Formats: sequence, structure tokens, C-alpha cells
Amino acid sequence: MSEHNAFTLQVQPLTREAFAPFGELIEACDAVQHFTINAGNTERYHDLANIEPGPEGRVIVSIFRGQPRSLPFCVQMMERHPLASQAFIPMSGRPYLVVVAPAGEPPAVQDLKVFLARADQGVNYATGVWHHPLLALDGVCDFIVIDRKGTGHNCDEIQLERHGIITDRNP
Repeated sequence: MSEHNAFTLQVQPLTREAFAPFGELIEACDAVQHFTINAGNTERYHDLANIEPGPEGRVIVSIFRGQPRSLPFCVQMMERHPLASQAFIPMSGRPYLVVVAPAGEPPAVQDLKVFLARADQGVNYATGVWHHPLLALDGVCDFIVIDRKGTGHNCDEIQLERHGIITDRNP
């Protein structure tokens, strides 16, 4: 499919409310439960994501190193993890893009939502939520990834019938 037939995807800021249908936003802010610990030296932002290892799974922590993507970017595929959640926490101090669609049937391009995540925002994709693999922008980016190791098939990939184009990163 040529890019001139593609659907233009609009980027929006990543907010807790806008991302709620897809999982949890992971960030230190006044909107989440937080309290002081360690004799007043540390502020703990508490219980930020519902990490689900799924049946017969266990939670693992990995580092994913994403290569930067150029804009315009053509979204041709999506994936989901039907057994467990998957959290991404940026470590490289750079913004990145998040492309998601609701859990359930494979999405059409018009079902996709695109968010610009700040360098201090992570995301936890809820079990079964469709998402695009890492979309680093300004350079190689490392992410702490918290997800599942265990039995069973836990990654479905689909090719979109009609592609989406992200033309720029500005909401």
C-alpha cells in the first residue's frame, strides 16, 4: 500500500485521562498517591500500574533499546499481549510516541490513537490492548520493560489493511 492512500493519524498529548482506556500512565505527579519516606529524603509515588503476569506467568524486568524512527512514519502493524500487561518506562530522557487501539478485535486504522509521551512518562498497556512496538524519536532510547515470562502464546501481530501516517510529533 502506498503512503498517499494512508490515513493521517493525529498526535495528542499523553494524559492520564486520555490513556485510561488502554492502561495506566506511569508518572510522578500530584494526581497519584505519594508520600514521603526515608526520613524525609524521598517522595514515593506509589502503585502506579497494575502489572498483570497472567496465568502461569511471572513478572520480569528487561531493558529494550529502541532505534529512533523518522517522521513521517507509516504505521503498518500492531501487536497485543493477550495474557498479560506490558509496561514501558523511559530511561534516556527523550520523548517518544505511543500508538494504541482498544483490546478486542484487530483494529482498523481509524481506531488508532497516537500520544506524544514526555521523557518522564511511562505507560502500562493493559492485557490485550493493541499497540505499536517502540517508537523512539530523537535518538537511541532505553526503556525498562516490565512484562510476562511464562507458558502460552502471548504476542499477536496483525498487519493493518490501511496504513496510518504520523506526519509530525506536535499535538
